[in-house]
Amino acid sequence: MFVDEVVIKVIAGKGGDGCTSFRREKYVPNGGPNGGNGGRGASIIFKVDEGLKTLLDLKYQKEIKGKKGENGKGSNMNGKAAEDVIIKVPLGTVVKDLDTNLIIADLTKKNDEVVVATGGRGGRGNTAFKTHSNTAPNFSENGEPGEEKTLKIELKLLADVGLVGLPSVGKSTLLSKISSAKPKIASYHFTTLVPNLGVVKTKDNRTFVVADLPGLIEGAAEGTGLGDKFLRHIERTKLIVHIVDMSGIEGRDPYEDYEVIRKELKEYSEKLANKEEIVVANKMDMPSSIDNLKEFKKKIDKEVIEISGLTGAGIDDLLLLVADKLDSIEETNLYEDDEIESHILYKFKEEQPFTIEVDEDGVYVIHSESIEKLFKMTKFTDEGMRRFSNKLRRMGVDEELQKMGIEEGDIVRILDYEFEYTE
Repeated sequence: MFVDEVVIKVIAGKGGDGCTSFRREKYVPNGGPNGGNGGRGASIIFKVDEGLKTLLDLKYQKEIKGKKGENGKGSNMNGKAAEDVIIKVPLGTVVKDLDTNLIIADLTKKNDEVVVATGGRGGRGNTAFKTHSNTAPNFSENGEPGEEKTLKIELKLLADVGLVGLPSVGKSTLLSKISSAKPKIASYHFTTLVPNLGVVKTKDNRTFVVADLPGLIEGAAEGTGLGDKFLRHIERTKLIVHIVDMSGIEGRDPYEDYEVIRKELKEYSEKLANKEEIVVANKMDMPSSIDNLKEFKKKIDKEVIEISGLTGAGIDDLLLLVADKLDSIEETNLYEDDEIESHILYKFKEEQPFTIEVDEDGVYVIHSESIEKLFKMTKFTDEGMRRFSNKLRRMGVDEELQKMGIEEGDIVRILDYEFEYTE
């Protein structure tokens, strides 16, 4: 089964909890803290496997979870990091974060890999909090939660040339003539149900990869027929070879056929429609094709290459022209910079890292990714609670609550937990 699009949730592993422990040995008074740190949680990594040609392995996985890091132990023993989860994907896989709508990775090279969800760091043991003023800290941290993301995984084939056209115009026949690919060929529409790739070698020994896609029909860009499902596979191509059935034996007008496909390409993607195109008049072995071609050329201002997929006439010249065009077209990125998730952070002015709202019950609800993460990592012993409160105060939470008119005894909520406010 050819699967080229899946949506999946990934949850990286939580970091192991830090340990609160004290050295207790006979004849060693005041042993001091010796709690170790927790281990890092498992990250989720996507890695290219050139042997894979489909996303079938991911289709039935709704969720991928990483394991938790090992907890720290006494005697300053740090927990072991969890083993990362490596998911193998085909060459040409695009990973998109549905929450931000940004591209995390476009995996187009052998052995490419990307961390799609980072495991949480391990919580610190009480040894890490020892200071001159507090030589026996009685608290430690929980592990940091791992990243959670909902991802859209798309496979976009790596090909230099994309064959487009209405059903039964001869795309598969042409691919079978110019490469060793063996696509299914028949006289009925939608013979091609999945994309086919073929490696082509010209008479002067230049090579390129051609993708034959299921035929497009009117309305394909909106989901009619099969074409819209596979249009993504020509987004990477440098060149489009637009094949038109010049015989008109099915009662269709070749120029109208051409315009239908151009309209679908444009509605799917302006970038796709602007790719360089070679127009190919196929089935020129048919008696009606010559007159139809004359009329077609009157309506189009592009060069038209004449071939017969059945007899092979004109195919060698077409391949040489394709190779020449490919040599002259510069490499371009599939995505613009503003579509790609940046891993470099520029801080010009730090924004307030939280928001507070009062709900209909008069509860002060704090929203903040950093505060929620801090909350989850806090062990609520007396000392842990004191440190948590101090951090909120330094972040300006208390000051903001007071500006909003909070009073002693009012309720403050973080996540699903509620606290009574005290001065």
